[in-house]
Amino acid sequence: MTERGARHVHRDARQFIVGPSRVRWGGGQFVVEIDEVAVPLPRRVRGRVVVTPQALCTFTTALDAAGRHRWGPIAPCARVRVELEQPSLRFEGHAYLDSNEGDEPIDGPFVEWDWSRATLADGSTAVIYDVRPKAGPDRVIAERFHPDGRVEAFEPPPRVPVSRTGWRIARSTRSDPGAPVVERRRLEDTPFYARSMLEGGLLGEPVVSVHETLHVPRLVSLPVQGMLPFRMPRVP
Repeated sequence: MTERGARHVHRDARQFIVGPSRVRWGGGQFVVEIDEVAVPLPRRVRGRVVVTPQALCTFTTALDAAGRHRWGPIAPCARVRVELEQPSLRFEGHAYLDSNEGDEPIDGPFVEWDWSRATLADGSTAVIYDVRPKAGPDRVIAERFHPDGRVEAFEPPPRVPVSRTGWRIARSTRSDPGAPVVERRRLEDTPFYARSMLEGGLLGEPVVSVHETLHVPRLVSLPVQGMLPFRMPRVP
């Protein structure tokens, strides 16, 4: 997660290079080649991640009323193969790749959001973006992405509370009525962001979702801004 200045960044039609690492496209695959040093305890992180999409997606939608922030999946139904040399680690499974972009800082329109994606029994991927803005009504995006590239909206189920994080961030998700939500594993727990695996129900079937919560006021607070360089060093 090192932030690097313009002289360390290059891109063309086939690859995007940031310092010693890069993402390239070829043979129907996204290949992420990683060569970095972890922080705050220095150790080498080297290897590659190969994402093989079942179909590429051009869907995009605004996250805010003014359309200054946009989201869209690139490969919502995919497979991933992780091959790390340092640390020595190998695994593969379902994958999902998307994109967020904005024309202003994130603290302009948003207070927080809950996001989740789940792989359904037919291989499709259901994504729910539950956005709480500073002004105006909440915005809920619920889309189902099929392996053949089709996209269809669906009615999101009711909002269900999830246990607070270790940093006391309130969270919620969407689950079918009568389908209790259980946190299977917490993957990341920070002062402003949390990611977990949740069990629940969606579109009439049991699912395991990857779920995240972002709390923007915590992100832009002075204590967190002071801590970020220790987790995200900057190279001009």
